[in-house]
Amino acid sequence: MAARVTIQDIADELGLSRNTVSKAINNTGVIAESTRRLVLQKAAEMGYKQFSYFNSDALAEHLNTFPELSGGLKGEIAFLTTMKLDNAHFGSVMMDKICHEFDVLHFTVSIHFVMPQDLALCRLPAGVDVSKIRGMICAELLDEAYCRMLASLDLPLLFVDAPLFLNGDEPDVDILLMDNEKSIRSFILGLKEQGISRIGFVGPYLHCRSFNERYLCYRRCLEFYGLPFRRELCILDDLEHVSRSNQDRYIAQLRSLVRSMPELPEVFICANDFIAIDLMTSCRDFIRFPEDVMVLGFDDSAEARIVSPTLSSVHIHSQTMGQYAVGMLYQRIRQPDFYHVTVHVATDLVLRDSTRRPG
Repeated sequence: MAARVTIQDIADELGLSRNTVSKAINNTGVIAESTRRLVLQKAAEMGYKQFSYFNSDALAEHLNTFPELSGGLKGEIAFLTTMKLDNAHFGSVMMDKICHEFDVLHFTVSIHFVMPQDLALCRLPAGVDVSKIRGMICAELLDEAYCRMLASLDLPLLFVDAPLFLNGDEPDVDILLMDNEKSIRSFILGLKEQGISRIGFVGPYLHCRSFNERYLCYRRCLEFYGLPFRRELCILDDLEHVSRSNQDRYIAQLRSLVRSMPELPEVFICANDFIAIDLMTSCRDFIRFPEDVMVLGFDDSAEARIVSPTLSSVHIHSQTMGQYAVGMLYQRIRQPDFYHVTVHVATDLVLRDSTRRPG
């Protein structure tokens, strides 16, 4: 059996230092472009493990396809979103991480806001040239028809959160989500141990993949822990269309739905922090929070820390989400025919005043 080729073997063959060869093969540090190519070609010729499947022609083609191996600029990544980037979990921290990691890989990142008219017409935002981009990240684009249009472009594509795709088969795309179950499961178990059994849910459970997962976890936990599910203690209607057009009307409708409940739950679990804050704001004249009703949100937004009472929530690790987004899309660009995956990134339960009753 032939001896395995090492970095030192390549260095000796070329008369270079081991450190230089390591930099070329692992794409670290700064070395001359001609030296990098020379090392990679020699590694392929000698059958080094990382390039053993290449001949010289194949290596040249590979370097042209993936110029990050040769230090060149690889291309543009389009980041599409409908939301403000200072939002809790798709905000500046996540974008900074995405831009930094793609810069290391020799990509540029362009940010595009999908306007309502773009959604209505199923068209790409002005400035997105499909012929020039190498991949696309879509953050909280939740319109099913629009997402199907994006999936049909035959580009490497990653959805950070996604619609439920209720109108037919789910397209073959990679999806990145936060863990929507662990913290809710832990929270409900803690309620049971305190003897609390009346637990309601607030949020449109068909709005998106993450909301749906949070609601389904709530339902499963009630059943698993022997707690009753009472539909009359939940608000599952989609009030989003009201909130966009008239905030006062939305608050009034939310308040009316709570007041019409036959009795109040002991706890409301809300699909996100903004729903939780709206709930407390709309009902604080007839409900004492947390004395009468406790509230849990999701996202751990900046607002959760300043509202009164401070809001218990589920913390999303934005930087980690950004790092996973880059890794998943990069893998899809390099290996477009691999099976598509859905990845969940860990979250943490953060308990504050909204779930702490006096005494």
